[in-house]
Amino acid sequence: MTGWFCEAKPSRVPPQGIPRSGIGVRIMKIGLVGLKQTGKTTVFELLTGKSAAHSLGGVNTGIGFVPDKRVDFLSDFYKPKKTTFAQIEFTDIVGFSAAWDGQKSAAAKFLNDVRHCDALVYVLRSFESPSLPPEQGAINPAEELDSLETELMLADLVMIERRQERIKTGKKITKENEWELDLLGRCYAILDGGGSIKDMELSDAEQTTLSHFAFLTAKPRLAVVNQDENQFIEKNYPHKEKLEVICETAGIPLISLCAAMELEISLLPDEDKQLFIDDLGLSESGISVLARTAYELLGLISFFTVGEDEVKAWTVTKGIFAKAAAGKIHTDIERGFIRAEVVKYNDFNELGSMAKIREKGLLRIEGKEYTVTDGDIINYRFNV
Repeated sequence: MTGWFCEAKPSRVPPQGIPRSGIGVRIMKIGLVGLKQTGKTTVFELLTGKSAAHSLGGVNTGIGFVPDKRVDFLSDFYKPKKTTFAQIEFTDIVGFSAAWDGQKSAAAKFLNDVRHCDALVYVLRSFESPSLPPEQGAINPAEELDSLETELMLADLVMIERRQERIKTGKKITKENEWELDLLGRCYAILDGGGSIKDMELSDAEQTTLSHFAFLTAKPRLAVVNQDENQFIEKNYPHKEKLEVICETAGIPLISLCAAMELEISLLPDEDKQLFIDDLGLSESGISVLARTAYELLGLISFFTVGEDEVKAWTVTKGIFAKAAAGKIHTDIERGFIRAEVVKYNDFNELGSMAKIREKGLLRIEGKEYTVTDGDIINYRFNV
């Protein structure tokens, strides 16, 4: 079968994402944070397939693939030489408890590692851990989340106070300084009231100004409760209702999984994995749900190129124009863009052939300012 869509050789990954112009997005980085003994490193290993061995105060980084049944379907249909899923970079940040022991350098290192991530996944413990000392052994994922959120909030407050002090002690306060002081004052009030900078309504100019601070509470956050097998099956764990209220109030998505059980699944032969998942009454593994939710959390979508050589999911930001998305494949395609031939994945999945797509008039010819949507199958026409 000859692939109707074709693609150019991919260019290098660009240094940073540009939503509506330029070259797609870089691989986004998600930081896994949590207290010690929460199973955070096991979650990292499951997401990346990489063994994590921390050096003292270090971090471990690996690439995780975003499971996508659409890619599976297209790969089964075209039987390409290569299939490529969307990717996210995960960083396993050293256990948070070091920041609570009066070790200022360890706390600063933790916050600096968090600051370099695009989004955060809080890994919270709801299983028994005999290796923990009594004062840390109590199960309270709601308290763990509150402690992590508080640490990020305090770090942002300190940063605001320092910037306000620098402006106020300067030789001259300009109109721009006054505008910035007003903006920072609003941020401080939101944080002091228990809110997050992420939830503020900001103008483009205000967003640009705040982006230079890399505020921690401006980052998207996701919470994962790591349960034992019985808790997972029974869908219950200590302080569940309290945690759900905290997450709902803060706008933090909440996922439950059992990392120990996920590890067992990962060691099974491929043909047995889905049977194990089916026996649990699930449609997919918790790790798959986590990876996909993290992808969506970053505001990312996938469009596809397909053919006998390769079926590939390309990662771009929501709202990107067709011409800019073309640059993700190759700069020449963006520069010489003529048109985008677009088919919706659901239409292709339902009709099963490009001939039927054409018969139904579902092949769309789009210009450079067409907004790419999640699941578009695109063939670019270009001339350079």
